[in-house]
Amino acid sequence: MTVEPYLAVAMQLTARSVDGAGSAAAARRAILDYVAEVERQIAGTRAFLEVFTGTPLKLAVLPEYLFTGFESGATADFRARAVFEPDGPEYAALGAAARRLGLYLAGNAYESDPAFPGIHFQCCFVFAPTGRRILTYRRLNSMYAATPHDIWSRFLEVYGADAVFPVVDTEIGRLAAIASEEILYPEIARAHALKGAEVFLHSSSEIGSPLATAKHVARRARALENLAYVVSANTAGIAGKALPLASADGNSAVIDWKGHVVSESNSGETFTAFAEIDLAAVRRHRRKPGMSNYLARQRLELFRAAYAGVVQPADSLIGPDGAIIVPNRAHFEELARATIARREAEGLI
Repeated sequence: MTVEPYLAVAMQLTARSVDGAGSAAAARRAILDYVAEVERQIAGTRAFLEVFTGTPLKLAVLPEYLFTGFESGATADFRARAVFEPDGPEYAALGAAARRLGLYLAGNAYESDPAFPGIHFQCCFVFAPTGRRILTYRRLNSMYAATPHDIWSRFLEVYGADAVFPVVDTEIGRLAAIASEEILYPEIARAHALKGAEVFLHSSSEIGSPLATAKHVARRARALENLAYVVSANTAGIAGKALPLASADGNSAVIDWKGHVVSESNSGETFTAFAEIDLAAVRRHRRKPGMSNYLARQRLELFRAAYAGVVQPADSLIGPDGAIIVPNRAHFEELARATIARREAEGLI
């Protein structure tokens, strides 16, 4: 299927923490109000960009945990205030916004799962212009939050292997999501690319800088080595936290499949990280034999033995009795210390 060039935008917006919202009910109302506000901002962005460029806007990517801020404090209280239910009102509002806007809407939120009571995941989502959610990706590598790998055997029983690295084939190309610092892990992007992903949707919240940050370097590398676009939306600060507002602000970007930064935002709330996505060029290059067709030249069998070793173990949140453990930060810190100690004992660090 031929995909005509279209615009994608990384919406650089302020994440709003629910910590100081008063009651859980007030926090939930604030989230829905912000969804409506973001919809208006995207509508205005689309009107401006389509007149400015003459190209239709078909994809908008939102920053990490835009509607709630990052998790801190008591887990139960955060769940009551901020964790979305899969069929809850927050997702319903986002789906309705995508339908009214007539575009693909990608973002990131904390999400519960009825299959795993007591824990929640950081989740990347994509809504189609129909309003239907077409992609759900649960973050796989996190320092202080539960991931599918922490309940690996159970997760595979419930969802199967196809749910680990989901790629959705759409009229604007094959889309995959990468959460936040996961852009630093080349295996995650590569697994998506091997399943056909052409556009990586990267919801992030990081310290912006005029110097190249770790994520800045990684975004370009992931694009180049996988011959894929990266649409990376960073926050324009995090309001409502005990931090200076602009501590995680700036440098949203669109990177093309050659690893070139096509557009990049400065600081503050803005839509200036936008660019034309030309998938025909990606597909032509992926079909050519040549030194720069890095996907076609992969020899993955070479690395099977190297990747067979265990660094961080699976199922760390499944107890000896089979019950799922509701984690705290200390659990993940101890897991990291044990991993480092084991590798040190093996003489590997």
